Amino acid sequence: MNRLLFLFLLLPVKSLYAQTDASKDSLLKVLSLAKEDTNKVLALITTGQYVEYNNLEEAKNYYLQARRLSEKMNYTLGILKYYSNYTAVLNIQAKFDSALVLTKDALQLANRFGNEERIIIAQQNLSATYSYLQDYESALQYLLPSVAYFEKTKNDARLSLIYDNLGVIYRETKQYDKALEFHQKALAIARKSGNSYDIANVLSNLGNAYSSSKRYDSALVIMQDGLGIARKENYDNIESNIISNIGAVLIKQGRYDSLTYYCTLGLRLAEKLGDSLAMVNNIYGLALYSFFTSDFTKSGELAKTGFRMAQQRNYVEPSQLFADILSELSLVKGDLKNYDYYNRLSIELSEQFFNDRMQRNVQLLDKKYDTEKKEKLLVIQQATILRKNTLNYILIGSAVTLLIVSILSYRNYKQKQKLQEQKIIQLGKEKLLLATQSIVKGQEEERNRLAQDLHDGLGGLLSGVKLQLGAMKGNLILSEEHGLIFNNALSKLDESISEMRRVAHNMMPEALMKLGLQQALQDYCDSLSAGQAYKINCEFHGLENRMEPTIEIVVYRVVQELLNNAIKHSDASIILAQVMRNDNNLTITIEDNGKGFTMDEISILRGSGLKNIKSRVDYLKGQIDIQSAPGKGTSIHIDCII
Repeated sequence: MNRLLFLFLLLPVKSLYAQTDASKDSLLKVLSLAKEDTNKVLALITTGQYVEYNNLEEAKNYYLQARRLSEKMNYTLGILKYYSNYTAVLNIQAKFDSALVLTKDALQLANRFGNEERIIIAQQNLSATYSYLQDYESALQYLLPSVAYFEKTKNDARLSLIYDNLGVIYRETKQYDKALEFHQKALAIARKSGNSYDIANVLSNLGNAYSSSKRYDSALVIMQDGLGIARKENYDNIESNIISNIGAVLIKQGRYDSLTYYCTLGLRLAEKLGDSLAMVNNIYGLALYSFFTSDFTKSGELAKTGFRMAQQRNYVEPSQLFADILSELSLVKGDLKNYDYYNRLSIELSEQFFNDRMQRNVQLLDKKYDTEKKEKLLVIQQATILRKNTLNYILIGSAVTLLIVSILSYRNYKQKQKLQEQKIIQLGKEKLLLATQSIVKGQEEERNRLAQDLHDGLGGLLSGVKLQLGAMKGNLILSEEHGLIFNNALSKLDESISEMRRVAHNMMPEALMKLGLQQALQDYCDSLSAGQAYKINCEFHGLENRMEPTIEIVVYRVVQELLNNAIKHSDASIILAQVMRNDNNLTITIEDNGKGFTMDEISILRGSGLKNIKSRVDYLKGQIDIQSAPGKGTSIHIDCII
């Protein structure tokens, strides 16, 4: 339910309005008297920024007028200022895809404009949009150059915004100490300049950082401080954001009685601003409050309204939260069919949210710096090759009497050039392998965390419900018909617990952690072939000695994916699964006697998760070979060095 609020690098007039008594009427008077020149463009931008605090749509209208006038006059700087301000409003309204298109256009225009500061500002704005989209790797890519630039130029006002955005990125990548450090740096600069808008915004994000590190009391104190400033200055957009975040903290603390005040106020502000994500979050808080005050009818109405809005806008996490409430309401009402439907939907949405986050997973900042160092090394080596080429042409054009010496020098140079090119290729491969290893490791760690959460959290809850229902059964006098319904509910609950354990087991098999790779693979093959028309023959050699846990997990995932592909696509009656280890060499072979396919059937290969398998094979520094023909089955062989 938390909302992030990234500051964009805009014109410095936002600081001006924190310190003067300028009114909307005076701004409109200036506009009415202004000629159609660059000064009117700036006046339109200034007016838009003034009304942006409490009327986003009106602000957008002024920004659009500024763009049209700038295009009419071919005023590039005015167009760039339009992009910065207009995309900031789109992000506040959670229209992130539209904002991304415009921020990319702005960067292209800034590059053509050729002004270094405008390029840096465009990169900063693009970084903020990527952060809203949770693509933190891209966000860092565009944010880091602005840090170096504004530290060099000692521009404290812009550094405050950058430090605050860095704090948000560190928070989202779970580096909470660094997040607090950068938010506090940003707050110190904002307080020094007296910019009330920046102070309120940084306090909102600092409160989120305390909340994420489970320091809820500190988070509420910080957020209330920011809320007071936002209300005093009529910053409706920041007030709406802080109220949503306070609601999230109250939910984490289980203080549901306080939700109705904040969520009612937050919903009213979100509707005024047109912020659909904040509307959904506040509706969720109100539905939760009604549930815990036993107003189940109102809770159901709110949950259904919020669920429809979240589904229409493809908000996966809020959809999953509403599905949870609807499943609990169905259980309270004894509607076991709807309980089962919403419970399964909640699990599916949770898995979808997990997968979406993993696709946008960003590597740690230290690894980012390592990558940049390698890229700089590549540039240096390429420059060295270019200089040697120039020297080579000079030597070739030297006097005829030095021809033999020139030829020998040329041959010597070519050999060195090949070595340099081989180093460049090797560095590129190392860079790609580093990225692949980080992503694969992050995926498995997140799978392990989610599996533990499912088993310990949801599993314990379902088991508790089962015990309570079982205890109730012994104390109730039920008719035969109601007894059958009650027993059916218990059976459905058993099925839900089994399904949850199956999902958790698939994410991180317990046998793999406790008994090792060989036993885990054997158990998996036995479970797949039990009671099926096909047979899986297993051969495992050299796996008695344990390998590194990460390697065992990757090997298990590769075999798991290949077996699933064979079962789904081959129509085979016999499948061979073979894993052999000899010292540091590991081979994986999956064969079937199924229908096979031609190598031209690219769609089949794509649909079989080959991309995921290839990433894991690259992690193992291996090679994959696929052999198949129609009617002759399929053989997939993988050689790895561990």
